[in-house]
Amino acid sequence: MHPANFAAQISGEAEQEAQAPEHLNSTGCRIAISKGKGRGVFASRVIEAHTVIEISPVLLFSSQEYEEHGRHTVLDHYTFKWRDGRMALALGLGSLFNHSQTPNVSYTLDVGTESIRYTATRRIDKDEELCIFYGHNLWFDPIDAAPSTASEEPDDGWGGLSILGNETNILEEQMRSFKGGNPDDVISEDDLPFTRIRLTSDDEEDEIHAVRTEHAWVVDIPDARQTTVMLRWLKQSGLETPSMAHLKRIRRQGDKMTILLAYTRDCLDLPTLPPDVDLPQPYVIAVPCSAALTLMSLAHKNTYWPTVYAPRRKNETEEWSRGKVMWAYEAMIRVMKAAQQAQQMGELPTATYVPIPYDEGTRIATQLTEPIFAHDTRQSQAHPLRHAILNVVRTIADLRASPKNTENSAVSATTSSETQAVAAPSSLPIPIENDADANDVSPRNGAHYLLTSLTLFVTHEPCVMCSMALLHSRVKEIFYLVPMNSTGGCGGVACVPKLHGVNHRFGIGRWKDGERIAREYGIGLDSAMDV
Repeated sequence: MHPANFAAQISGEAEQEAQAPEHLNSTGCRIAISKGKGRGVFASRVIEAHTVIEISPVLLFSSQEYEEHGRHTVLDHYTFKWRDGRMALALGLGSLFNHSQTPNVSYTLDVGTESIRYTATRRIDKDEELCIFYGHNLWFDPIDAAPSTASEEPDDGWGGLSILGNETNILEEQMRSFKGGNPDDVISEDDLPFTRIRLTSDDEEDEIHAVRTEHAWVVDIPDARQTTVMLRWLKQSGLETPSMAHLKRIRRQGDKMTILLAYTRDCLDLPTLPPDVDLPQPYVIAVPCSAALTLMSLAHKNTYWPTVYAPRRKNETEEWSRGKVMWAYEAMIRVMKAAQQAQQMGELPTATYVPIPYDEGTRIATQLTEPIFAHDTRQSQAHPLRHAILNVVRTIADLRASPKNTENSAVSATTSSETQAVAAPSSLPIPIENDADANDVSPRNGAHYLLTSLTLFVTHEPCVMCSMALLHSRVKEIFYLVPMNSTGGCGGVACVPKLHGVNHRFGIGRWKDGERIAREYGIGLDSAMDV
C-alpha cells in the first residue's frame, strides 16, 4: 500500500470504483488494482531476475523541512534516507510499488544521479505484482502478514512492529532515544547499545612466533626498470586490493627486488603476468596479516615482508553514527522477532540476520540487495548441525553459487519475513566458487569467501563450531544479544577470532542488557546449549 491508496481509502472511495491509468513501460510493467492494497505495479510479461525495472528520480526534502513537516505525514513511511541527511521520495513507478514481506524487487539509492534503481530479485511471472519491502515501521497491516498462533495478543506477522501505537518493548524504547537529530552525528562509545570485545593488544605480536601470516603471490623483478611497468599493470589488473594496504608493494634485498601480487585466497591460480614483460614465474610466500602496532612488531614483520607501521591511537575504535546505530537496532529487533516465530514453529528460539550493509560502498562491494534470515532447524530436520549460523551461511552460499537459478534460489527464501522458515541447507557450509562469475573478468576481493564485509546479528552467542564457520566465511563483525558462557565461541568458553594462528579476525559486539531483553522476548535457553 502506498500513500495515494491510503488517502483514497480514508476518503470513502470504493475499491471497485478505482481505475488504473494506462502506463507505458519498456520493461513490461502495468498499473492495475491490487486486492486490499489499491493501485499497484504488475508484470505484463515475464521479467527475468536482475532486470532493471525502473530508475526513478527522487524528490528531496531538506532535513529541517522534513523534520518540521514531512515526518508528520504519511510520507514519513515511504521516504528513503539520503546520505547527506535529506529525505527522498521516489517519483514515477517508484511511488507505486506496494509493500510485501516477501518482495520480488530490490532497490538501490543512487546519490550521484539522485535516483533510485529498482531491480528484480528473481524471475517475475506475467500478471504477478511487483512489490518491495518498505521496512518494519509500517502504519498499516501488511496484507501478506502471516496470522499469529499466539492467543495473548494479535500479531501482524512482525510481532507488532507494524502498529506504531502498540506498547513498545525494551529494544524499541532504547531505539527511540536515538531518533531525531542528524543521522551523521557520531555516537560516543559509552552510549552505543553494545560493548565491543577487544581481540588484540598492541604488544600481541612483539614475539616473532606470534606474528600472524597468510600466503601471497610474489614475483622477482630482475631489472629495476621493469618496476614502474609492473606497478602500473597491477593497478589495472585488479589484483591490488585494500586488504593489502598494510603491506608495501616492493621488497628490496641487496640487488634483488620482489613485487607483491595478491593473496592466494583472492587469486587461487597462478597469476597471469603481462606478456610484454620478461619475468620469472610467481611463487608463494608468507606475509603478515596486519600492520605493525609497535616497533618491536615492525621489526619481526619486516623479516617476512616490508610492513606499514601504524601505531594505534589511544582508544582508537571505529566510529558509529546515529543512523548506523538505528540500523543496528532495527536489525536486532528483526532477529528477535525471527527467533520468536521459530519458537512458535517448534524450533529452538535462535535466529540470525544479515542485513543490507549500512553504507553504500559496502552494499555495492558485497552485492547484497536483500536481507538474509535463518533460524535453528535442529528440531524439524532432526540434525544436530542445523544451527542458525550454519543455516545462514549455507543460504548465502546457495545465493552466491546460483544467482541465475531463480526458481529455487535462496533469494525468494531468504528475503521473506521472519514468519517464513528458511529452507534447511543440504550440507555443511563451505566456501565454494561461483560458477556464474566464471566469465566475469573483473576480479573481486574475497570472492571465494561468503561473508566478506558483511555484518551478522544473532540472538545468542555462537558456539565454537559456528564461530569457526564465521571466521572461515570472513564475516566482518557480529553482534549477539545473549552471552553463552559455557559454550560460546565469541567470548564465552573461548574467543575463536582471538586465538593465535587464525588468519582472519572479525569484530564482536555484545549487546548491553541482552539477557534481560531475551527474557522479555521469551527466548531464553539453557546456558550449556550449543547455539
